[in-house]
Amino acid sequence: MRRAILIVDHGSRRSEANALLDAVAERVRARAPEVAVHVAHMELAAPSIAEGLDACTADGAGEVVVHPFFLGPGNHTSEDIPRLVEEAAARHPDLVVRISAPLGPHEKLIDILLERVHETR
Repeated sequence: MRRAILIVDHGSRRSEANALLDAVAERVRARAPEVAVHVAHMELAAPSIAEGLDACTADGAGEVVVHPFFLGPGNHTSEDIPRLVEEAAARHPDLVVRISAPLGPHEKLIDILLERVHETR
């Protein structure tokens, strides 16, 4: 069964903000070429979560891990994204869909934060 990752952010009216998620997906594809990687925006921009799941299944995915590209748990990661994923997944009854945790206080993010702070010197 082919696996896919659907990276989901909030979405923005600013195209450069949405392009950031595309850049993240490109890097994930480069590091995990065996996985189909797609993006979706929760609102304000296309593709939607439903369109993202459709793209994953069009790539032959039987399993999709939806990753909320958010720092922490909140209404979007705890309620909105799970609801939108459930609604979209109903169109694909044989698809196995899981939702990963948001990025959180991971040690590598702390390293990045400190790196960015040091860059300001």
